[in-house]
Amino acid sequence: MDLRKLKTLIDLVAESGIAELEITEGDGRVRIVKGPSAFAAPAGMSAASAPAPAAPATIAQAAMPGTEAAAPAAAAPAPEPGHVLKSPMVGTFYRAANPNSPPFVEVGAQVKEGDTLCIVEAMKLMNEIECDKSGVVKAVLVENGQPVEYGQPLFVIE
Repeated sequence: MDLRKLKTLIDLVAESGIAELEITEGDGRVRIVKGPSAFAAPAGMSAASAPAPAAPATIAQAAMPGTEAAAPAAAAPAPEPGHVLKSPMVGTFYRAANPNSPPFVEVGAQVKEGDTLCIVEAMKLMNEIECDKSGVVKAVLVENGQPVEYGQPLFVIE
């Protein structure tokens, strides 16, 4: 991945509501984390930061071909038993299509497979997250407008 592409990705993370972005391209992998200070990179890996006064974005680690980088799991266990719908991407969680609309679903709502449950905004794109199992919404695990990680539990459906 060339430096111009990295700079563009860093700028996108710095300007957006997301806290972390991980991209795999070919054999290389880059993980950009928004934070107040630069993180130390493991030996043999580069670390760079973008000059942004409010919230600088940092390249936390860039995996070289043939190198595995371990990412800590940020997903918390679901508070209730049932099917857990997880976020398919990193982004910002929204319960409704716009601030003046009612939420797509409420706790206790009957849902069918394919129903829209929420929106996850990623890189200025609004991605509708659909239900993958019919049932009743038992819990909404994320607050409206909060950043979500890949694989983070969003809903419990029973």
